Amino acid sequence: MTSYVTTKDGAQIFYKDWGSGQPIVFSHGWPLTADDWDAQMMFFADNGYRVIAHDRRGHGRSTQTWGGNEMDTYADDLRAVVLALDLKDAIHVGHSTGGGEVARYLGRHGTDRAAGAVLIGAVPPVMVKKDSNPEGTPIEVFDGFRAALLADRAQMFLDVPTGPFFGFNRPGAKVSQGLIQKWWLQGMMGGVKAHYDCIKAFSETDFTEDLKKIDVPVLVMHGDDDQIVPIHDSALKTIELVKKGTLKVYPGLPHGMASTHPDVINADLLAWLKG
Repeated sequence: MTSYVTTKDGAQIFYKDWGSGQPIVFSHGWPLTADDWDAQMMFFADNGYRVIAHDRRGHGRSTQTWGGNEMDTYADDLRAVVLALDLKDAIHVGHSTGGGEVARYLGRHGTDRAAGAVLIGAVPPVMVKKDSNPEGTPIEVFDGFRAALLADRAQMFLDVPTGPFFGFNRPGAKVSQGLIQKWWLQGMMGGVKAHYDCIKAFSETDFTEDLKKIDVPVLVMHGDDDQIVPIHDSALKTIELVKKGTLKVYPGLPHGMASTHPDVINADLLAWLKG
C-alpha cells in the first residue's frame, strides 16, 4: 500500500506500507527517497515484518516545501506518519541523514511507540568541524556541496554515487551502473530547495542530547571505509552516548553499504532484531 500523510503545515508525505507484523520504519539519506530501501523492504516484509518507508519532505514524491527543511520538522513529519498509521513497538532504521532524523525523532518525541533504533552510516552526533567537534568535517566541504548543487545538480547527482557514496572510486570496486542511475533518479525526483537546505540540516545539527535521551536498544552499523560520514566522527562517538548500544563495524564497506552489501546488512539486522 502507498499513500500520503498530511502534516500540520499541509505538506503531503508519501509513504509505503507493506506486510504485517512488528513495524520497521525506514528513514532515507540525502537526497534520496523511500526507494533507497528496496533491498531491506523486500527482505524484512518476507521475514514477517511490516515495513514502512516515507519520502522526506521536499524529496521524492512528497511535497516540495519551501520551508521546514530542518531536523525538528523532519522529526515532526515522521511522528505524523507514526501516529497516522498507529505504529507501536516500531524499530526505526535510519541511514545517513535518516539516522539524524531517527535520533531527533526519538529525542524530541520520546520512545512511547518505539522498540529500538538502527543507525546505518548515520550522521550523529554532529558532522561539521567546530570547537566542540575538532575531528569533524570542515564547513568548506559542505559549502562545496551547496555550490555544486546550485551549479549543476544533475551532474553532482552523478558524481556522488559514481565516486565516494558506494565506494566505486576504490581500486578493484565492482561498479553497478544501475545503482548509480537509481541514485541519480531518486535525487532528481526531489526539490532543489529542500536538497540545498538539507545539507545544513545533516551537517550542522548536533544530535548529542538526542542520543543521550534514547532509552531503547540501538544498533549502530558503520563501514570503516565510509567516505561520506567518517566512522571516527560518527559511530565511534554515538556508541558512547546511547544507553543501550551495540556497535557493528564493517571493514572496507562504504557509506551506501545497505545497497552494495544488502545480504550482509540485512542478515545482521535480522539477527539483532531476533536477539
